[in-house]
Amino acid sequence: MKKALLWSIEGEKIRCNLCARLCLIPNEIKGFCQTRKNIDGVLYATMYGEISMSGVDPIEKKPFFHFHPGSKSFSISTVGCTFRCKFCQNYDISQKQFKMNKQKPIDIVKKANELKCESISYTYNEPTVFFEYALDTAKEAHKIGILNTFVTNGYLTSEAIDVASKYIQAMTIGVKGSLNKKFYEKIMSVPDPDSVKQTILELKRKKIHIEITNLLVSKFGDDLNDVKKFTKWIYNNIGPDIPLHFTKFHPDWKLNDIPSTSVNVIEKAYSIAKEEGLNYVYAGNISGHPLENTYCPKCNEVLIKRDSFNVKILNINRKLCNKCGTKISYIC
Repeated sequence: MKKALLWSIEGEKIRCNLCARLCLIPNEIKGFCQTRKNIDGVLYATMYGEISMSGVDPIEKKPFFHFHPGSKSFSISTVGCTFRCKFCQNYDISQKQFKMNKQKPIDIVKKANELKCESISYTYNEPTVFFEYALDTAKEAHKIGILNTFVTNGYLTSEAIDVASKYIQAMTIGVKGSLNKKFYEKIMSVPDPDSVKQTILELKRKKIHIEITNLLVSKFGDDLNDVKKFTKWIYNNIGPDIPLHFTKFHPDWKLNDIPSTSVNVIEKAYSIAKEEGLNYVYAGNISGHPLENTYCPKCNEVLIKRDSFNVKILNINRKLCNKCGTKISYIC
């Protein structure tokens, strides 16, 4: 347990300023995330120094396709979440109790270094709920040149982004159902998905590398009109070069009676995003699909070929397409 960051006192309660819920927490009560507790007028991060899972992943699993492609990332998680997604594939750690292991930030960094990982990813459950732990680990990693990434739902305050931006080099923003408001309210217990857009805009201002995933959930969150609206917003506000991954839903937890997203829907979403002017669009959770590859936005040459997590960098050199010389937006 450690004293938390980003909070203020309001009367006999504490206002948590970490995520967009802005919980007002009475004494001896935890916030919505179940990881931050008011103890006698001080907010504590109760899960500090404890991890639920850790291991080495390909960076593409996050997914990051334009941030050190082909590299390894040491992934860690704790428990808790700022959302209540009925389809969560990691519900055993995001919504339930889990057997934890104590681990100091420096020990995580040493392990990542021993395993020759270029980065540490704070993932599997929402990293903002273990914000202090992630930041302390990231600070240690920064000292020896290891990069740090968040895999997040994007429900952060601008204050949290400002603090994180000093040590986190990249974030994948996990959008669901193209930010449809009714979908977020009914299926995820999130009152205001527009806060995610504000996070994306703030990350751009902070010059943090961003990739966006858009999980298209069958029946509830796969409306192609919403896809069009969201991709248009991305193009107009962020630009054409942000990587966008349309990911396939698989039945899980409380939505285990809903069919998986059809490949046809993912392919249609891809086409819409390309028509709206986005240069780097991908199909996710469809192993071996050609839309996993990175193509030159000008000549359509295959630059990086992917088959699940097997990556081959083929026709790109010094961030230029070998065939036509177009500059490619990625970090290596």
